[in-house]
Amino acid sequence: MKLMISIITVLAMFFYANTSVASPVETFEFNDEVTKIRFQALSKELRCPKCQNQNLADSNSPIAADLRNELYDLLQQGKADSEIVNFMVERYGEYVLYRPRVSAVTYILWFGPIALILIGFVIVIVIVRRKPVDDKDLTLNAEQQDKLKRFLKDS
Repeated sequence: MKLMISIITVLAMFFYANTSVASPVETFEFNDEVTKIRFQALSKELRCPKCQNQNLADSNSPIAADLRNELYDLLQQGKADSEIVNFMVERYGEYVLYRPRVSAVTYILWFGPIALILIGFVIVIVIVRRKPVDDKDLTLNAEQQDKLKRFLKDS
Protein backbone atom coordinates (compact mmCIF):
# COMPACT_ATOMS: atom_id res chain seq x y z
CA MET A 1 0.00 0.00 0.00
CA LYS A 2 2.82 2.43 0.87
CA LEU A 3 4.48 1.64 -2.46
CA MET A 4 1.28 2.50 -4.32
CA ILE A 5 0.93 5.85 -2.50
CA SER A 6 4.55 6.78 -3.18
CA ILE A 7 4.18 5.91 -6.89
CA ILE A 8 1.04 8.04 -7.15
CA THR A 9 2.79 10.89 -5.32
CA VAL A 10 5.81 10.74 -7.63
CA LEU A 11 3.58 10.66 -10.73
CA ALA A 12 1.52 13.59 -9.45
CA MET A 13 4.66 15.61 -8.78
CA PHE A 14 6.00 14.73 -12.23
CA PHE A 15 2.83 15.86 -14.02
CA TYR A 16 2.53 18.98 -11.86
CA ALA A 17 6.11 19.98 -12.63
CA ASN A 18 5.51 19.63 -16.38
CA THR A 19 2.43 21.86 -16.36
CA SER A 20 4.23 25.01 -15.26
CA VAL A 21 4.57 27.62 -17.99
CA ALA A 22 7.34 30.13 -18.17
CA SER A 23 6.99 33.25 -20.23
CA PRO A 24 9.99 34.40 -22.22
CA VAL A 25 12.04 37.24 -20.81
CA GLU A 26 12.94 39.97 -23.23
CA THR A 27 16.36 41.49 -22.89
CA PHE A 28 17.19 44.57 -24.87
CA GLU A 29 20.65 46.04 -25.06
CA PHE A 30 20.82 49.81 -25.36
CA ASN A 31 23.69 52.01 -26.45
CA ASP A 32 23.19 54.44 -23.59
CA GLU A 33 21.15 54.93 -20.43
CA VAL A 34 19.00 57.68 -21.97
CA THR A 35 17.67 55.34 -24.66
CA LYS A 36 16.90 52.73 -22.03
CA ILE A 37 14.95 55.27 -19.97
CA ARG A 38 13.08 56.42 -23.09
CA PHE A 39 12.18 52.80 -23.89
CA GLN A 40 10.86 52.23 -20.37
CA ALA A 41 8.87 55.48 -20.39
CA LEU A 42 7.32 54.84 -23.81
CA SER A 43 6.48 51.23 -23.01
CA LYS A 44 4.64 52.42 -19.90
CA GLU A 45 2.86 55.23 -21.76
CA LEU A 46 1.67 53.15 -24.72
CA ARG A 47 -1.27 50.78 -24.21
CA CYS A 48 -1.45 47.23 -25.52
CA PRO A 49 -4.05 47.10 -28.32
CA LYS A 50 -5.25 43.66 -27.24
CA CYS A 51 -5.36 44.07 -23.47
CA GLN A 52 -8.10 46.02 -21.76
CA ASN A 53 -6.02 48.28 -19.56
CA GLN A 54 -2.37 47.25 -19.59
CA ASN A 55 0.58 49.10 -20.96
CA LEU A 56 3.21 47.51 -23.18
CA ALA A 57 5.57 46.98 -20.26
CA ASP A 58 3.05 44.96 -18.23
CA SER A 59 1.33 42.97 -20.97
CA ASN A 60 2.32 39.41 -21.84
CA SER A 61 0.31 39.24 -25.07
CA PRO A 62 2.11 38.48 -28.34
CA ILE A 63 1.07 41.83 -29.84
CA ALA A 64 2.62 43.67 -26.87
CA ALA A 65 5.86 41.74 -27.38
CA ASP A 66 5.83 42.70 -31.06
CA LEU A 67 5.22 46.34 -30.17
CA ARG A 68 8.05 46.32 -27.64
CA ASN A 69 10.34 44.95 -30.37
CA GLU A 70 9.06 47.62 -32.78
CA LEU A 71 9.62 50.27 -30.12
CA TYR A 72 13.17 49.01 -29.57
CA ASP A 73 13.88 49.07 -33.33
CA LEU A 74 12.52 52.61 -33.69
CA LEU A 75 14.66 53.81 -30.78
CA GLN A 76 17.74 52.15 -32.29
CA GLN A 77 16.99 53.98 -35.57
CA GLY A 78 17.21 57.25 -33.64
CA LYS A 79 13.54 58.21 -33.92
CA ALA A 80 12.21 60.89 -31.56
CA ASP A 81 9.54 60.07 -28.99
CA SER A 82 6.94 62.10 -30.88
CA GLU A 83 7.72 60.22 -34.11
CA ILE A 84 7.34 56.89 -32.34
CA VAL A 85 4.04 57.91 -30.75
CA ASN A 86 2.73 59.21 -34.09
CA PHE A 87 3.73 55.94 -35.76
CA MET A 88 1.88 53.90 -33.13
CA VAL A 89 -1.21 56.13 -33.33
CA GLU A 90 -1.30 55.89 -37.13
CA ARG A 91 -1.06 52.13 -36.90
CA TYR A 92 -3.34 51.38 -33.91
CA GLY A 93 -5.40 54.54 -33.38
CA GLU A 94 -5.79 56.82 -30.37
CA TYR A 95 -6.59 53.77 -28.20
CA VAL A 96 -2.88 53.00 -27.93
CA LEU A 97 -2.32 56.18 -25.90
CA TYR A 98 -3.05 56.25 -22.17
CA ARG A 99 -3.35 60.03 -22.37
CA PRO A 100 -5.15 60.73 -25.65
CA ARG A 101 -4.45 63.97 -27.43
CA VAL A 102 -6.94 66.82 -27.21
CA SER A 103 -8.85 66.77 -30.50
CA ALA A 104 -12.41 67.04 -31.75
CA VAL A 105 -12.87 63.32 -31.11
CA THR A 106 -11.66 63.47 -27.50
CA TYR A 107 -13.24 66.73 -26.29
CA ILE A 108 -15.88 64.88 -24.28
CA LEU A 109 -13.19 62.72 -22.70
CA TRP A 110 -11.14 65.71 -21.61
CA PHE A 111 -13.85 68.26 -20.81
CA GLY A 112 -16.86 66.06 -19.98
CA PRO A 113 -15.98 65.59 -16.29
CA ILE A 114 -15.45 69.34 -15.84
CA ALA A 115 -18.82 70.06 -17.48
CA LEU A 116 -20.55 67.52 -15.22
CA ILE A 117 -19.00 69.08 -12.12
CA LEU A 118 -20.10 72.56 -13.22
CA ILE A 119 -23.65 71.34 -13.92
CA GLY A 120 -23.76 69.71 -10.49
CA PHE A 121 -22.50 72.92 -8.89
CA VAL A 122 -25.21 74.96 -10.63
CA ILE A 123 -27.89 72.49 -9.50
CA VAL A 124 -26.68 72.74 -5.89
CA ILE A 125 -26.73 76.54 -6.05
CA VAL A 126 -30.27 76.53 -7.48
CA ILE A 127 -31.50 74.18 -4.75
CA VAL A 128 -29.83 76.16 -1.97
CA ARG A 129 -31.15 79.52 -3.25
CA ARG A 130 -34.68 78.23 -3.70
CA LYS A 131 -37.31 80.22 -1.81
CA PRO A 132 -37.89 78.65 1.60
CA VAL A 133 -41.37 77.30 2.28
CA ASP A 134 -43.43 79.40 4.70
CA ASP A 135 -45.45 77.84 7.49
CA LYS A 136 -48.48 79.71 6.16
CA ASP A 137 -48.35 77.66 2.97
CA LEU A 138 -48.46 74.44 4.98
CA THR A 139 -51.60 75.19 6.99
CA LEU A 140 -54.95 74.04 5.64
CA ASN A 141 -57.83 76.42 5.22
CA ALA A 142 -61.31 75.54 6.54
CA GLU A 143 -62.49 73.97 3.30
CA GLN A 144 -59.42 71.73 3.05
CA GLN A 145 -59.78 70.69 6.70
CA ASP A 146 -63.43 69.67 6.09
CA LYS A 147 -62.40 67.60 3.05
CA LEU A 148 -59.69 65.91 5.09
CA LYS A 149 -62.09 65.07 7.94
CA ARG A 150 -64.62 63.59 5.47
CA PHE A 151 -61.93 61.58 3.77
CA LEU A 152 -60.67 60.19 7.08
CA LYS A 153 -64.21 59.25 8.17
CA ASP A 154 -64.86 57.40 4.90
CA SER A 155 -61.64 55.42 5.14
